[in-house]
Amino acid sequence: MTEMSAMKPLMLDSLDDFAVFVQVAETRSFAETARLTGVSASAVAKRMARLEERLKVRLLHRSTRSVTLTAEGGMFLARCRRVLDEVQGAEHELSRASGTPRGRLKVSLPMVGTLFLPLLAEFMRTHPAIDLHLDLSDRMVNIVEEGFDAVLRTGEPDSSALNARSLGSWPLLLVASPAYLSLRGRPERPADLAGHSCLHHCFNSTGKLERWPLAWSGDEEEVPLPVSMVSNNLEGRLCFAENGLGIACLPEFCVRDALAAGRLEIVLSAFTELRQTTFRIFWPSSRHPSPKVRALVDFLAEQIKVERNER
Repeated sequence: MTEMSAMKPLMLDSLDDFAVFVQVAETRSFAETARLTGVSASAVAKRMARLEERLKVRLLHRSTRSVTLTAEGGMFLARCRRVLDEVQGAEHELSRASGTPRGRLKVSLPMVGTLFLPLLAEFMRTHPAIDLHLDLSDRMVNIVEEGFDAVLRTGEPDSSALNARSLGSWPLLLVASPAYLSLRGRPERPADLAGHSCLHHCFNSTGKLERWPLAWSGDEEEVPLPVSMVSNNLEGRLCFAENGLGIACLPEFCVRDALAAGRLEIVLSAFTELRQTTFRIFWPSSRHPSPKVRALVDFLAEQIKVERNER
């Protein structure tokens, strides 16, 4: 047996172990990894024990409830992902002629169903070989550590380990329901908001309230806005505004249907600065972005562009 043929099984076994280790690190569970890989939980545990023995280092803390990474495990996870990414990239280059996007695609998106969920449903129809795994949450996620293929969020990229592409920007509007305005009156100037119920957005990352895009005139003293309700997502403020509970500051895409149907009306448009919410899609930096990630990025960018041009 040649030296090369003797090395081949070890290399393939190592890659398999790396892939299982990454799965364990992402799911924090032997049982869930077993379900995803089609083997028993005990087999996964034994495989990880053999990997630790071979590397002479402890990668995982084990308890009856969960599995967590040691410091060395965290370092090894980053290396494993790079190795697997290189292997996957090589496979993609060799198979680019066929290049059909396929496989599991794990995506985190904010609680903004009115904008992204219909598009993702169409994406599934367009790419039936992709298994879409969605995490709807407004929390800040760690794309790499949590194993996401892509994340949809507002804001700028804060890490060189991420690629980003802008999907579009929408102006912020102040809105209220006709029933609320009939009961409480329509504010004519920003200072009038002192006598109204205001529905606010709270940033998860800082706990601070979002500043409303009000253009205060020089002869008008800026007054603090009442805080009648605070929500960390758009859906909550939209629901409360439509139910006549106050005035909310929301991006145009979120209130478009409600405005067209007469459930909401724009207020203080003459005193609203042009400020926009920009959504971006983020994905881990790689010299070989997978076909499924490229397909998602291109699909969303194109569909949102088409949708905006049709309005």
